[in-house]
Amino acid sequence: MTAKHLTAEHGIVCQLPGDDLGYFGWPTVERLDNGTLLVGSSGLRSEHICPYGKTVLNSSRDDGHTWSPPRIIHESPLDDRDVGVLDLGGGKVLLSWASVNNRLQLEEPEIKQSFIDLVGNAEVDSWTPTLDALTDAVAAPHLGSWIMLSADSGETWGDKVRVPLYTPHGPIKLRGGDLVYVGNRFMVDRDELDNSAVSAARSSDNGLTWTIVGEVPLYAKTQSRSYTEPHVVELPSGKLICMERIGGDLGHAGVLSFSMMQSESTDGGENWSVSKPLNFHGSPPHLLRHSSGALILSYGYRLAPFGQRIAISNDEGATWDHDIILRDDGPDWDLGYPSTVEMGDGSLFSVYYQKVPGDYRCSLLCSRWQLPE
Repeated sequence: MTAKHLTAEHGIVCQLPGDDLGYFGWPTVERLDNGTLLVGSSGLRSEHICPYGKTVLNSSRDDGHTWSPPRIIHESPLDDRDVGVLDLGGGKVLLSWASVNNRLQLEEPEIKQSFIDLVGNAEVDSWTPTLDALTDAVAAPHLGSWIMLSADSGETWGDKVRVPLYTPHGPIKLRGGDLVYVGNRFMVDRDELDNSAVSAARSSDNGLTWTIVGEVPLYAKTQSRSYTEPHVVELPSGKLICMERIGGDLGHAGVLSFSMMQSESTDGGENWSVSKPLNFHGSPPHLLRHSSGALILSYGYRLAPFGQRIAISNDEGATWDHDIILRDDGPDWDLGYPSTVEMGDGSLFSVYYQKVPGDYRCSLLCSRWQLPE
């Protein structure tokens, strides 16, 4: 299959060239009902993995042509990462993120070595004073998956609320008013996490309380630990379509690693079809239903040529036209997590993280584009 290129106008949401804490990653963009664009990310950090991540927001009031500087919304002693933004309407906004303890991860030799391979011995050693201070007593109040609510379009925020599930782009709002969150259960115990399937939870009070209502069944010969970072979209019929990132050694199952699995629910997330493989490279997913009826699947592409890609379905997810190139100029694999919103004129606006050519650390970049005819 020959990949197709979209015609797009590229820009920068946030870049701090030369800043030791100028790394930004894993963003979500949302367009509020007043037209404001909000981008949440893990920013003002040093590397892809580090203990300094903060939950930050950038905003635009001119359709993404200019952006505010990064504003810290939440900072814990842990690594705050993977920020979702959800417009609840009427000025109400939900922010989601996860706070992880790198000290616990570094206690496992294989994970420590993967960190060293990624950022080098000197960088990992430099974390020692910060991580040594993260005793269990210090870390416990901050560890987990969280949300915050704003009643004034993100100007001020309430207290953080612990939630049972985690996924980078956070929950969605159903047309009936409830929220549905499809994600991995956030548990400190790695065995418990590995043994729990991707789950669905619902909230009827804007995310203050949640009830887990269902789990997504696994594809044959796969394990739950392979499924992460799902996202979900609601169709006019009420059907939910969920995409999940899948990775690991999956050859025995006939599934491509670093690809996506699709599942569907017709009862609000209580019951799901068995996950089925899309079997094309790219992850993690973000889903959007365009006003035209087209489903838009945004994903990162971590093979050369590195970049961001789009898949489109005009039959409610039955088939996908994939590998539509949004951009393919990434210098390396450290990029992705694109999310996409529809603008007032029907055009699309995608935000993701990627290095600007010549810059050492990742920045928040964006693209404005149209659905192909």
